[in-house]
Amino acid sequence: MACEGNGMSDERIGKALIKEVIVEELKDMPSEDVPTFTALPVEVKSVQEQKMVTQLGKMIRIIGDRVRDDKEFQDAIDGVAYCSSSKWDRFKDVADKVFQPGITWERIAVLFYVAGKLAVRMAEAHLPQSVTEILRWTVDFFRNNLLGWIREHGGWINSFSDLAVASVQSVSSLSSHSYGLVLIFVTGLALGSLITWRLTRQL
Repeated sequence: MACEGNGMSDERIGKALIKEVIVEELKDMPSEDVPTFTALPVEVKSVQEQKMVTQLGKMIRIIGDRVRDDKEFQDAIDGVAYCSSSKWDRFKDVADKVFQPGITWERIAVLFYVAGKLAVRMAEAHLPQSVTEILRWTVDFFRNNLLGWIREHGGWINSFSDLAVASVQSVSSLSSHSYGLVLIFVTGLALGSLITWRLTRQL
């Protein structure tokens, strides 16, 4: 059952999550290089939706750390940021590359993370309008190419276990400290179970 069945919107959560990831990536940039995003308002409608967006955002940042060290992805991000031709076409090329093997929760997380990094590159180039475009393009790609898959796979509520595992795998490639891995894994699964339990109680 997708989130819509619990009074939550998978589309609204996805849009808010994209904005959350981008805003988080931009937090250390000078304010004059960061737009206010007023042209594309994205708001959640409940405390449950906000909690879900916040927790998913944390998982995405952990998973995204693996992309940070991937030279091929970094080159692709630079290609969008510094190309003179259509940035939208280059962005779509990067998005298509992310999902070339197929759509998974982890790859959705990677796309959102890449969008955040692209927004940073645009801000570094003092192009706040392009930062807004990155948000709009990512939302459009999400709505047109990923939202249907998300709904077919039970909505964002069903992403937690897969993203928790992906988070652990990302951390394990960076650290061999087993206690940290166990803690992150258990926290992710417990959080997913807690949210599921709370939502089913409200039905």
